[in-house]
Amino acid sequence: MNNILCIYSRFWLRHLVFMGAGAMGEIKHLVVVKFKEGVVVEEIIKGMEKLVSEVDLVKSFEWGQDTEGHEMLTQGFTHSFAMTFDKKEDYAAFQSHPNHVEYSATFSAAIEKIVVLCFPCVRVKPTG
Repeated sequence: MNNILCIYSRFWLRHLVFMGAGAMGEIKHLVVVKFKEGVVVEEIIKGMEKLVSEVDLVKSFEWGQDTEGHEMLTQGFTHSFAMTFDKKEDYAAFQSHPNHVEYSATFSAAIEKIVVLCFPCVRVKPTG
């Protein structure tokens, strides 16, 4: 099984490099969280919406709350946040932007568990 996973991973890595996804294209920043008990989630989300509206580096922002997941599958995670950037340099600049640095302290203090993924966006089906 491990060999199959390794071959599959190499296939996709070559595909991404061939398609230029590693060097060009949109970058997706995906955050999945479980908030600490007692956190007013609405305030955290309003803060994030304010942050992304003030920083032009963020191309798009979406968030959602799980409504259908089973505990076994969600593992307690309840909310997801996705930001899209035009290129990896924009994402890097966002990470050090003063507004992001300031908000990160508030966001981090509210989190019990978190998963963060950043990846080149490979669009298979265009929007619109």
